[in-house]
Amino acid sequence: MKDRIGKMSSPDPSPPRSLVFAAMALAVALLAACTTQPTKTPPSPSPPTTVGQSTDATADAERQHKAFERWVTVFRASASAAGIDEATLKLAFADVRYLPRVVELDRAQPEYTRTVWSYLDSAVSPQRVALGQDRWLQFRADIDAAAARYGVAPAILVAIWGVESNYGSNFGSIPTIDALATLGFEGRREAWARGQLLAALRILQSGDIERAQMIGSWAGAMGQTQFLPSVFLGYAVDADGDGRRDIWGSMADVMASTANFLARSGWQADQPWGVEVRLPPGFDVGRADVALRQPSSLWAAEGVQTNNGAPLPQYAEAAVLLPAGARGPAFLVGPNFQVILRYNNSTSYALAVGLLAQRLAGDPGVQAAWPRDLDALSRQQLKALQAALNQRGFDSGTPDGVMGPNTRGALRRYQRSVGLAADGYPTLDLLQRLEAQ
Repeated sequence: MKDRIGKMSSPDPSPPRSLVFAAMALAVALLAACTTQPTKTPPSPSPPTTVGQSTDATADAERQHKAFERWVTVFRASASAAGIDEATLKLAFADVRYLPRVVELDRAQPEYTRTVWSYLDSAVSPQRVALGQDRWLQFRADIDAAAARYGVAPAILVAIWGVESNYGSNFGSIPTIDALATLGFEGRREAWARGQLLAALRILQSGDIERAQMIGSWAGAMGQTQFLPSVFLGYAVDADGDGRRDIWGSMADVMASTANFLARSGWQADQPWGVEVRLPPGFDVGRADVALRQPSSLWAAEGVQTNNGAPLPQYAEAAVLLPAGARGPAFLVGPNFQVILRYNNSTSYALAVGLLAQRLAGDPGVQAAWPRDLDALSRQQLKALQAALNQRGFDSGTPDGVMGPNTRGALRRYQRSVGLAADGYPTLDLLQRLEAQ
């Protein structure tokens, strides 16, 4: 729920005709002033197009406002039928606002993707590690209580808190009701937004939080560890015993709610999320995929080793991960890595949480070097890569500029066909090679 780059067209080197005419008129006026007295002239009226544009914009805004009000009216009726009382509906929608910026953010896609090491440089920065260790000490009682109650490592709880909101310093300031009503009215994800909005109303009706304090991101994620309303209803915990589940202001509730989500998603106590490893010579990098899992004992039999020579963690199911391709670091990840993915289904996110937890606990970070000479492909370049794969019979699905499992699988098949290491990692060299064929 970052970093958009806008483009500006190059200016026309020749002056606009309107400026030429204006300069000529000014010259004539100056010549006339040498022989005649100045006369008063009325101010020039605003250009008609500006007035028309302003009028049109105002009319459009008014039509949109009325349409939004109608949508809210219809939704209120459905929420009432679903059991939301009139007092809650009045509280929620008395001053509800349509937020154009939310629609802009929902529709926008950054033109450029980001390398995993660039993301980790920020998410696991020395400053974030130091701040996290301070916050851990400050709230140790609440963190340790949640960790003990649910069997989740305290460093993982602190790491999620750090990645989601920089330890509560930035969890958003947008009213959740307004954001979800806007997304529902806009319509691109109406069914999802309506479901989340109804969940938000149930939270208000339960008395867990006041409307003014129910704030978060533009996409409806709330509180210090960014729960969607439906997740809040399923997993939020009143750990401090005040009768409210408060993931905004109660650190006991924040930590217990986060730990409860992880525990009920399958967290295995006393299991590490993963470990950095060395792969043996000749290892088939095409097998490095979170979907290909086997016991760590089998990976060890194939020659996969930890960097420090210690035994591999004893996982019943483990996967080898190459987040930056064959040239970057390798990791062996276990079931708890999959649980972190349920919190946010992004490999970079799950790695950030695991590595930040590792650093918070005083352990070293990544030892192998990242291939920092490689640039991330833009979305347009990824679309071109997908189109080129499709044209050559390696089906990657509809080109959309998103590097998903279908594209990675197609790229691996292509790499194998030309004798390359099948790591499925997109590079400019691979794109140029495909386009040249």
